[in-house]
Amino acid sequence: MYKYVLKSVLFLINPEIVHRRTIALGEFMGKCKFVRIILSDIFAHTEPNISQSLFGMKFRSPIGLAAGFDYEARLTEILPSLGFGFGTVGTLTNHAYNGNSDPMSGRLPKSRSLLVNKGFKNLGIEATLKKLRSKQILYPIGMSIGKTNSLDIKTQEEAVKDIIETFRETEQSGVNFAYYELNISCPNLVGNVEFYNPDHLNQLLQSLNEITLTHPVFVKMPISKTNEEIDSMMDVIIQYPFIKAVIIGNLQQNRDDHSLYPDEVAKFKKGNFSGIPCQERSNELIRRVYERHGAAIKIIGCGGVFTAADAYHKIRLGASLIQLITGLIFEGPQLVSDINRGLTRLLRADGYNSISDAIGVDA
Repeated sequence: MYKYVLKSVLFLINPEIVHRRTIALGEFMGKCKFVRIILSDIFAHTEPNISQSLFGMKFRSPIGLAAGFDYEARLTEILPSLGFGFGTVGTLTNHAYNGNSDPMSGRLPKSRSLLVNKGFKNLGIEATLKKLRSKQILYPIGMSIGKTNSLDIKTQEEAVKDIIETFRETEQSGVNFAYYELNISCPNLVGNVEFYNPDHLNQLLQSLNEITLTHPVFVKMPISKTNEEIDSMMDVIIQYPFIKAVIIGNLQQNRDDHSLYPDEVAKFKKGNFSGIPCQERSNELIRRVYERHGAAIKIIGCGGVFTAADAYHKIRLGASLIQLITGLIFEGPQLVSDINRGLTRLLRADGYNSISDAIGVDA
């Protein structure tokens, strides 16, 4: 009903309006225990062969919500009922940000992609933590943290200080979250500060290492860099034991990517792209990082996951967990349940008893 009827109507409406109303509905439903029970009976059943224990926490499903959708921390109570095994709030910053100028989002139906240009739109860390204190935490949630999107932050040192302050406040909040994501790869921020340079990245991670973090850190990686640049970043990352995973990866910046339809791209003068345009490069980098560092660090695959086969391919290339957003918008709220069931079938068909048996077999 969603994919063939409702989506065609929703795709005629401004995507920001649809997003706000969807979030509001999800938050409302999440507050009702009866609704959660009904939805869980329909969507949330999972088999033992897709559950995992990683980083000291239990993931009933390997499928999580990526950062960038629930940036106001409103969906943490409803998402487990749809079959998600974990989910990320944010990306959150030290100071609130209302978002970049329009368009902040857009749809590319033929490309099976979304235009993304929000630039860390969020309520700020203080307001978000206050909201989370009043919510039930029903599955592992992560806090994605990045640099405040402001031209007032002019230097690497100022950016590092800004990020560290956000980590400190989150650590001291008492909120029952499970992990951090360090988002160093958003291409929609203002200014010249970046953490792709190994020296800049090392400066940030050294500063993080100096504070006591009681939760594992996952680093959100770019897919727009060369293999050699990714190798240099990984050489820095694996030096820090508090980093337990890398997320591969973020948005597609290449407007000439072969998976993008030029007529759709031409409608948007700024922003970058999610979904299918990220799939190929994400898979290439998952394989590369797993081959080089699979014994030292976990990989979370993100980019172009629309089916169980898409998720399974990333797992076989080296991913232990999977994140998505765009597939949910194109396929509908049943997608995660479909993927969970599909993964169970695919594992059994290949003779694997668990996801851990399949991780990296194609790397």
